[in-house]
Amino acid sequence: MTAGVLVIGDEILSGRTKDKNIGYITEYLTNIGIDVREARVIPDDEGRIVGAVNEMRLAYSYLLTTGGIGPTHDDITADCVAKAFGVGISENDEALAMLASRFPQSELTEARRRMARIPHGALLIDNPVSKAPGIEIDNVFVMAGVPSIMQAMLDSVAKRLRTGTKLHVITIETRIREGEIASPLRKIQGNYSDVSIGSYPYYSDDGFGANVVCRGLDPSRVEAAGADIIEALTPLGFVKRVPAE
Repeated sequence: MTAGVLVIGDEILSGRTKDKNIGYITEYLTNIGIDVREARVIPDDEGRIVGAVNEMRLAYSYLLTTGGIGPTHDDITADCVAKAFGVGISENDEALAMLASRFPQSELTEARRRMARIPHGALLIDNPVSKAPGIEIDNVFVMAGVPSIMQAMLDSVAKRLRTGTKLHVITIETRIREGEIASPLRKIQGNYSDVSIGSYPYYSDDGFGANVVCRGLDPSRVEAAGADIIEALTPLGFVKRVPAE
């Protein structure tokens, strides 16, 4: 099972708001056996949203979006998703009832009622934090951009997803410059085409180093690759397998 993540919002691209959703979603999905293949950030632009939704929903088992389903004029994600699927959009009685459970009738303004506009044929995603629901239509799940709300919605979304085999992951810490481990890793990767081996350089008070991460569906193959890496890199400097969390 594969997934794409689409973050929608001018505020993310301008830097006014720091994205906290991509990392959370990708780790969450990886942990339940769904392979995230792409994460994309786009502006509040109808053409860009419609195009990205149509491209990514066809490319992956699931598409998860965040942002653009609030009460303001630039919250256009729901309309764009409806356009991407070629369906209408209107106020949904169930969604309106959810909002009414939080806001008294006198405060259920036109702006807030915008959050009850749902593409025709879509299901609702529960929102225990602020009540305004997310949207599920076919393999697309539309969630809020506020991290605490998105995280609560994702718990609901996860119950509806078909999951695959969970990836087996091991991390090896080294205090060796990445350039020195590149050649040994290239040779080992050639023997393990079914294991993804990545190196991630860093700098700390102890100097330069690189962490090596091995990922794969077959634990025995991942473990074998990890053992070969430790054996090959140990003569070059400090090498230690990081305990799994």
